[in-house]
Amino acid sequence: MEATPTFFRASAPEAVIYTVSRLNREARELLNEHFFKIRVEGEISNLSTPASGHIYFSLKDADAQVRCAMFRSQRRRLTFTPKNGDRVIVDAQVSLFEPRGDYQLIVAKIQNAGAGELRRAFEALKAKLAAEGLFEAQAKQPLPRLPATIGVISSPSGAAVRDILTVLKRRFPAVPVIIYGIAVQGSTAKQEIVRALQIANRRRECDVIILARGGGSLEDLWPFNEETVARAIYASELPVITGIGHEIDFTIADFVADMRAATPSAAAESATPDYREWLRKFQHHEARITQLQQKQLQHKRQLLDWLTKRLLLQHPSRQLTNKSQRLDDIELRLNQALQRKLSQCSHRLAGQSAQLWQFSPAERIRACQTHRDNLGRRLCTAIQHNLEKRQQRLARSSQTLHAISPLATLDRGYALVTRQADRKLVRSSAQLHPGDIVTTRLAKGRFTSQVQEIEDV
Repeated sequence: MEATPTFFRASAPEAVIYTVSRLNREARELLNEHFFKIRVEGEISNLSTPASGHIYFSLKDADAQVRCAMFRSQRRRLTFTPKNGDRVIVDAQVSLFEPRGDYQLIVAKIQNAGAGELRRAFEALKAKLAAEGLFEAQAKQPLPRLPATIGVISSPSGAAVRDILTVLKRRFPAVPVIIYGIAVQGSTAKQEIVRALQIANRRRECDVIILARGGGSLEDLWPFNEETVARAIYASELPVITGIGHEIDFTIADFVADMRAATPSAAAESATPDYREWLRKFQHHEARITQLQQKQLQHKRQLLDWLTKRLLLQHPSRQLTNKSQRLDDIELRLNQALQRKLSQCSHRLAGQSAQLWQFSPAERIRACQTHRDNLGRRLCTAIQHNLEKRQQRLARSSQTLHAISPLATLDRGYALVTRQADRKLVRSSAQLHPGDIVTTRLAKGRFTSQVQEIEDV
């Protein structure tokens, strides 16, 4: 684009002369291209809301201001009503209003600057508690299938409590409800929520807790984003269901709770079964039990009929007569068998007695005793003879030992000489040196001497 160079060369032949419309149009396109989507923080002033539904205002800080416009289609998405003096953050596109040449911001979204700080604090706390494991699935407690009592922690006069009670009455009216009244917003709300959780856990008068409140802005829901509330929910020994705000609202309490419901009414539905479904189950079980009872009763009646017929066919008196006759017959047969057995045993005993006398061991015992006496006498003679032979052998060995003993040699006038230094026996004069000390052993006694002179033979 050569517009800028030709602007500084107005006198040149090829200079371009802009119309005001063209200048504003190209300036708007240039701004739209380079500042397509930005975020700007400032204070609202000169707020105007004409009947068209658009919003016009200025966004300023200590040194400058810029005009802003927010069209009706975007205004419908606002969650709060902006007013002069509000400090906000806007998502906008930089543009230029061509008819007047006004530089302005086309705003798509407005959020309270304080809400931005809260959102950052929300994300920081969420990351911290997630790192500590407070959001883990294994830390979640199971909900009771049919609670005996339900505790509700909420504002006692709020719409949330009315919605919860309506749902509970519709789904299972037999379950009693205990309401722990608290303030759901404001400076004391977080302390009241923590205290209500602690009281419910200490009293143990309910099986499950519903922590609920209606919708609102991030600031309104902030007590449910406090760290103390999150840790109190995590420490609760009773399962906690949260139903806070609308379906799109998420709080830190929702992440820590054992179950998160989109709304207070949804929390009430999660806490109780539908009594109509239970009633259908009971009716089914009742019909099943009745059917089983009738089937069992029919079976018992058939069994009774069969036993009655058997009893008629087998009368006790008839059975007694038959058993008595059989007993007499068995007794007679038993006596006969005993007599036969006794006779057989007597004959067998007589035969075995005769054999026993025929093979009596008395004679064999006498022969063994005689043989034993002979062997004893032969053993004593052998021992005596062997002892004498060994004594004679010992005497001959002693004489031979004495003849070759060194001590016998000493008795014939010889001597044993040892060096005192190493106790070695001296067999040659070459083993000695003048001055050596030697010990001489005789047949009787020993003496020590010093070598004065050595002669080789």
